[in-house]
Amino acid sequence: MFSTIDTMSTNGLPNGTREAEVFDVLIIGAGISGINTAYRLQTQVPGTTFTILEGRGDIGGTWDLFRYPGIRSDSDLFTYGFQWEPWPYETPIAKGPLIRDYMKNTITKYGLDHHIRFHHKVLSADWSKSIEQWKITAEYDGHTKEFKARWVVFGTGYYDYENAFKATIPGLENFKGKVIHPQHWPEDYDHSGKKMIVIGSGATAVTLFPTLSETAEAVTLVQRSPSYIASAMNGSPVRSFLMKLLPTYYAGTLLRVLYMYRLHIVVLFCHYFPQLARTIMTMQMTPQLPKRIPPNPHFEPSYIPWTQRLCLSPDGDFFQTLREKPNSNILTGHIDTVTENGLRMKDGTTVEADAIVTATGLHMQMGGNIAITVNGEKMDWAGRLVWNGSMLQDVPNMIFIIGYTNAAWTLGADDTAHILTRLLRYMNSGGMTTAVPRVPPSGTNGYQRFWQLTSSYSNEAEKRLPKYGNSGPWRPKTSPPLDWLHGKFGDITTGLHFTS
Repeated sequence: MFSTIDTMSTNGLPNGTREAEVFDVLIIGAGISGINTAYRLQTQVPGTTFTILEGRGDIGGTWDLFRYPGIRSDSDLFTYGFQWEPWPYETPIAKGPLIRDYMKNTITKYGLDHHIRFHHKVLSADWSKSIEQWKITAEYDGHTKEFKARWVVFGTGYYDYENAFKATIPGLENFKGKVIHPQHWPEDYDHSGKKMIVIGSGATAVTLFPTLSETAEAVTLVQRSPSYIASAMNGSPVRSFLMKLLPTYYAGTLLRVLYMYRLHIVVLFCHYFPQLARTIMTMQMTPQLPKRIPPNPHFEPSYIPWTQRLCLSPDGDFFQTLREKPNSNILTGHIDTVTENGLRMKDGTTVEADAIVTATGLHMQMGGNIAITVNGEKMDWAGRLVWNGSMLQDVPNMIFIIGYTNAAWTLGADDTAHILTRLLRYMNSGGMTTAVPRVPPSGTNGYQRFWQLTSSYSNEAEKRLPKYGNSGPWRPKTSPPLDWLHGKFGDITTGLHFTS
C-alpha cells in the first residue's frame, strides 16, 4: 500500500545506508494476542503487509516467560486457544510446555512464523501527523532498527515482563534463604527436600502449592485473605466422546461455545446473586478439606466471587494435596515479620523455610514499557478513555489488545482483531488514512475502572491505567457472546474521527 521507503540511519539521520522497513500493520509481541491478530490480518485483509516484532527469542509471551514448577493454564484451553485452530486435546487444562507446542505448531501450519522478527525489543513508537505513519524503533543485536507502519498493534499484555510486583512483606530483607518470584524462577533451583513458603492466594500460588509438595520436605501457603478455589474435572467422558465422534475442528468449536457460555452463566449468576454464589462456592470447598484444616478462616473469602479472579484446581489437586500430604499446610492472617530462617505471623505462629516464594501478583503495565509519542508529545495511558476495548482516546491508528478478567483472554483478543480487520477494510474502501477515537462533548456518562478486579496489585496499578465510560463505544467488554457479535458485525465507526 505504500509506494516509498524512507532511507534512515540507525540514529534516525539520512545517510543512504539503512532503510526503514514499511508495513501496513506492525504488531508488537508474539504471544497469543499477536499471533491471533496476524492470522486475522492474513485471512481477512489479504494483501496487507505486516510483521511481528518480538523482544524475546521465542513465541508464547506469558508461556515463554513463566517457567515455575507446574505452570499451567487457569482458563480452559477450548476458549483460550485459537478459534481458527481449536485446542486438539481432550483435557481443557494443560501445562505450559504443551501450550507452547500448540502455539508453535499453529504458527508453522499457517505460515505465520515467516512474519516474526525475534530479539527485536521495541523501544519507542511515534505517530507523525505529517506522514500519517508510526515510526517504531527497535533494538536488535546491539543496534537500533527503524520501521514505519500505518497501524501499530500492541500485543504486549498488561504486565511488566522485566520487573515483578513487589508486595510489602515486612522483614523480607532479613531472610537468609532464597527469595523467589515466580515470574523469574531460577532454572537451576531444585526444591526437592526443601522447606518452602509460598506467599499469596491467587492462581500462581494455587498452582505452585501442589506441585512443590510432591518433592519438597514441607510447603506452607501463607495468605493474607483466602480466595475461592473451584475444583473441576480435567477429564470428561463427554469431551472424550465428542472428540472421537467429530473431526477435531468441529469438536473443538462446539466445546469452545459450550465452555464460553457455561462460564459466562456462572459469572452472571455471581453478579446477580452474589450472596448465594458465595454460599455455594464456600460449601463446595469445605467437604474437600482435611479435618485438620477448618474452613474458617482459610476458605471463607470476604469478597464476592469474581470481584477477584477465581482460582482453578484441576481434579481438585489443591485440596487433594492438603488431604494426602502431611507436609502441606496453610496459614491465613498477617505476617508480623520475616526472620532469618522463616517467618512469624501476628498471632505468634512461626514457620521455618529454606526458600520463600512471593506469588503476590504482577506489576501491571500497559504498552510493554515502550515510549509512545503522538506528534512528538508523550502519550500517557493513565486516565485516557478506551474505545471499544481496543483503542485509546485521541491516539490515531493504534490498537492495543486486552482480554477478559472473568473469561479466557483470547476471546477478548479475538474481538479486537475482528475490529481491526473491519476497520482496515472500511478505511481502504473509503480512501481513509487515519482513525482517532474522540470523546463526544456530552462525555460518556461517568467512568469505570479499567481492570475490574480488586486484587492488591490491580488496586496499586489503577493510577497508571486508562478507564472506561458508561455509554456507547466507551463501555467495557463484559459479555463474551455479545462482544463476539459486536466484533464481527457491530458498529465500529461511532466515536472515531476519520481523515483521508
